[in-house]
Amino acid sequence: MITKFSQLLLYFSFLLSTVLSYAQPNTTLALEDSNQQVIDLSGMRWRFKMMAPGEGIKKGLHKLPAEDIETLVWNNAKVPGDVYTDLWKAGIIEDPHFGRNSVKAQWVQQYEWWYALQFSVTEDVENQLVDLVFEGVDYACEVWLNGHYLGKHEGVFSKFSFDVADFLRIHKYDFLKGRNMLVVKLDTPPQVNAFVAGKKTPWFGDYWRDITPIGIVRPVKLVRTGKIRFKDVYANNTINKDGSADVNLEITVENTNKVAKEFSFEAALNGKNFKMKEQKVSFKKTIEPGTHKVIQKIHLKEAKLWWPWDLGDQNLYTAKIAVKDGKLNQDVNETTFGIREVTSKWNPGFVKDVDVTFPRSTYINGKFHFIRSACWGGPPNIFVGRTETSDYKELIRLAKEMNMNNIRIFGWHPPEVPEFYQYCDEMGMTVWQDMIPLGTGNIPSDEKNLAEIFNEGVKVVVERRNHPSLIMMEGGEEMMFRTRDPKFGREFLERLGDSLQAYVDLPYVPDSPMTDHVGQQAGFKPKEAVHALRYFYDMGKWLHEDWYQTKADGYPIVPEFAITSVPSVESLKKFIPEEELWTPGLSWGHHWADLTRLRMQNWDVFGSEMKGSLEEFVNATQDAQGIIFQNGIEHFRRDKPSLSGIALCHYITYGPDMKWAIVDNYRKPKNSYYFVQKAYQPLLVNFEFKKRRWDTKEPFVGNIWVINDYYKSYKDCTVKFEMKDDSGKVIANKTFSIDKIEENSAKSFFPINEKVLKSVKSKFFVNLELTDKSGKVISKNDYFFLIGDQKEATKHFNAWKEERLKNENENGGYGSYYHFFKDFTGEDGQRYESQTQTPRASGF
Repeated sequence: MITKFSQLLLYFSFLLSTVLSYAQPNTTLALEDSNQQVIDLSGMRWRFKMMAPGEGIKKGLHKLPAEDIETLVWNNAKVPGDVYTDLWKAGIIEDPHFGRNSVKAQWVQQYEWWYALQFSVTEDVENQLVDLVFEGVDYACEVWLNGHYLGKHEGVFSKFSFDVADFLRIHKYDFLKGRNMLVVKLDTPPQVNAFVAGKKTPWFGDYWRDITPIGIVRPVKLVRTGKIRFKDVYANNTINKDGSADVNLEITVENTNKVAKEFSFEAALNGKNFKMKEQKVSFKKTIEPGTHKVIQKIHLKEAKLWWPWDLGDQNLYTAKIAVKDGKLNQDVNETTFGIREVTSKWNPGFVKDVDVTFPRSTYINGKFHFIRSACWGGPPNIFVGRTETSDYKELIRLAKEMNMNNIRIFGWHPPEVPEFYQYCDEMGMTVWQDMIPLGTGNIPSDEKNLAEIFNEGVKVVVERRNHPSLIMMEGGEEMMFRTRDPKFGREFLERLGDSLQAYVDLPYVPDSPMTDHVGQQAGFKPKEAVHALRYFYDMGKWLHEDWYQTKADGYPIVPEFAITSVPSVESLKKFIPEEELWTPGLSWGHHWADLTRLRMQNWDVFGSEMKGSLEEFVNATQDAQGIIFQNGIEHFRRDKPSLSGIALCHYITYGPDMKWAIVDNYRKPKNSYYFVQKAYQPLLVNFEFKKRRWDTKEPFVGNIWVINDYYKSYKDCTVKFEMKDDSGKVIANKTFSIDKIEENSAKSFFPINEKVLKSVKSKFFVNLELTDKSGKVISKNDYFFLIGDQKEATKHFNAWKEERLKNENENGGYGSYYHFFKDFTGEDGQRYESQTQTPRASGF
């Protein structure tokens, strides 16, 4: 039994745990010892409650007394986070990622959600500014502090704040009198993406079902300053021909005084991850009331540049700036940045305004940056409450280990959190980004809503422009596919680009791919870019090597190259019910397993559907994904420099699914990861071939190439070529000498013509090894090929496609997964496992 004394003890313990104390204003400390006063209100101390739409205000939740303890019995919540994760942790819903539980959780988006936080303030804020800053709320909210209505905000990507100094309850000794109640109402989330395009991440697509995210998704802070404060600091830098650099600190300040005043500024530049002599500047400026920009140039005689990891070092600087009124620090800002120059050039072999409209080769500090990328497909979890900062660091580390040098955030996904860009800066990973999600052409056409989209984009780029990893901006992703008015769509994207480039000097491309019929109507050219997705969507029309050599070839860049696979059995068990694991149950389809295409893909690569067991099937899909990626990547890279980049689709996806990802939702790399790791080697020895199925009577032919993305040449190298049959017996073995591998090059060196296949039964293997003049292995690669008839296999695949289409069209089309289970889910609901290893369009 809980006594009154125990209750009081618990209550005062709670009060003590929520006290927020402001330090006294800093009057004499030097710049390096000064701090902006920031109190992070994030954490587990929040509470939340469900209400029917409109009922929360009617019931008076916004007027909850600050001293009241009623919210202590609301459900626990975490900020940053999301409603679904808070509900799951409270036991109200089952894990939405497991099985088909997401369908059961659709009711959540029909309610408004009230979040509350109680905190105490003990220090006076007289003559100071205190802002309550929300870094991101998904999607719309209203905010009250101590019963005072602060305002409303819509749009998930931009920060917003309220001046709360007049509404804070402050007492140094009496916790109750210094107690504050912050209440946030989350509106019911939008249900039609076209109405909020550019201001909310699309919550649909081919690896998610119909649940709309909602939550306070980024930190909430109290920020205390003097009467003048920093609004933004941009380290806009230029590199000079003599190796020096000029850092123009573009300092945006707000003077809240009613009169103009002279203020003192102090700035100090230091190396963040390298040693340098600190450079300081002091200056005075008279600032009129309102918001103004102050520019101060700092000249660096010997600038240390920032590079992608495969081109150089990741040198980072910090700029710490203080603004003072007399001796009193009013505000302090610390900004990390890198010095680098990004330009774009036209790809050789393409004619401007005939083949292409925009240059697609990226140069960093004057060096060609061949982009080895994959689409991020994030955030790491669509339920952001399930993501830790450490997830970002691990995923970017894994991407670098896979030899990626770029991450593409495309228009179906949001701009990322600050830590994402921080880790990319530190690890030398460049970012190619659609600045706001426009994964739909159905955008508002009225100027008021368009202005809101443009403003959202500007806020996104301003927050991220100091990160040297950000090197390329894009306006949309497949937006032109769905634009009702092509002329309007193009004009919108070009206006968006003008808005963004007014704030940062980076290359901008309106959309991807722009080669669809709507893009052509809008005036884009036929060779702008290729989305290499048709092998998957038209599965059965081509064997994969025939497809990329005939239908995905001859473009300057590949923004998407997509192949699917199934996560590991270990991962499957985390989101598929045991009774549906094998043979596959409907939860597979709910998580976007296209069983027909997966089986066809396996057959293309292995000559078998590989259905002997769950483990065999799963591993085969991952290997097939990897082999198709490897063969395609190497084919595309041999077109360098005419082709300037590849982005696989995807590196990750934001939920556990059976679709595009190379690293699954549990941070576990699939087998395909290691095939891509080989194909993305900056220095790559590789084999060019025209087909994978060979007759035992014909010679095996191809060419040995070396691709070098480094700005380093290699002399006196050796290539070892080896062929093995099914039993592991060596049937061919040759050694070739290379005098020199040029820097930043792609070259064919040696033809292969071997008449050794007569002893091979079903498959054979090719191994390549490149060594430098000291004998050190600097690149390795391997392949396997099938004995068979390429023309007959194609004919068989084409027939399978027709059966697939018939089955899909009769059972709901693409996106409806019930037809995947037609032949092994009988009318009586009894499932069976087919043992056949021959390709069929239906049945497992």
